[in-house]
Amino acid sequence: MTPDTPFQPITHLRHVDLAVPDFARQRAFYGITWGLTEVAGERGLAFLAAEGSPEQYVVRIREDARKRMDLIAFGAASPQAVDELALRLGRSGVRLVHEPRALDTPGGGHGLRFFDPDGRVVEVSADVATRAHRRIEEREAVPVRLSHCVVNSPDPARLRDFYVRHLGFRLTDTLYSAHLGDLMYFLRCSPLHHSFAIARGPHVSLHHASFEMRGVEEYLRGTGRALRAGTRLTWGPGRHLAGDNTFSYFHDPHGNTVEYTTELAVLEEDLWHPGRHDVDDPLTQDQWGTADPMSESVAKEQFNDPDVLFEAPPV
Repeated sequence: MTPDTPFQPITHLRHVDLAVPDFARQRAFYGITWGLTEVAGERGLAFLAAEGSPEQYVVRIREDARKRMDLIAFGAASPQAVDELALRLGRSGVRLVHEPRALDTPGGGHGLRFFDPDGRVVEVSADVATRAHRRIEEREAVPVRLSHCVVNSPDPARLRDFYVRHLGFRLTDTLYSAHLGDLMYFLRCSPLHHSFAIARGPHVSLHHASFEMRGVEEYLRGTGRALRAGTRLTWGPGRHLAGDNTFSYFHDPHGNTVEYTTELAVLEEDLWHPGRHDVDDPLTQDQWGTADPMSESVAKEQFNDPDVLFEAPPV
């Protein structure tokens, strides 16, 4: 890496880890209703994979008296990138949960954990063994992969700058309101429109985790399965403008928002210029016009409960 080369250690999103009081109910939802496959676990801990993804797991569920997002995990290009990231974070005064070390989660690997400015735990790892996965067949309505994760922050601009500066994310698009200012920043670490996004919210929390389906047919079948199971649909089906992806938002048994999506835009990065999209334009939120119009009540569905901050999970 030359002095002029930007430091961009992150390659992709790996998994989102959740802690909940009703472990059995949460485990059943993600394994049966949502269509993930449990691949490992022990008492009070379950790891669930997406059948079409080489990632060892995309969701981890842990039993705890307090509901929280334990962490969000990203992949890095190499162990050396993980080590360099740790050095850079340390020099900038970022508080580490632990230094780079061998991980004892499924697939192993070399990783570190740290707190972002909001106090959530972030894991970055490399050399994690891939999982034997398979092609998702036509009309098979199970997630192919974890698409993206969105978090709420009272200071989204500060958080955006942190992820851009330290983790090498690039700003793709911004949602804004003429009355409220910037409301969401879409960040990418690859040609995909976004793997991570930051929404303006009243407190620090998970906004939603999104799961990619094979196509529109499979997305609609998955949406229907969740509805028939009695899962609460909070918004959708529809198609966003930023990212051009479909959306159906549901609440899991503990009120975390999860999304089925597909057809997220792939960018020509050298030609892309970040756009600004006005949320007061109905086409911004839903190009199809099939979902309920965005409103204050719809937005509140994604506020979630305040998270546990600057406290690392026990595993």
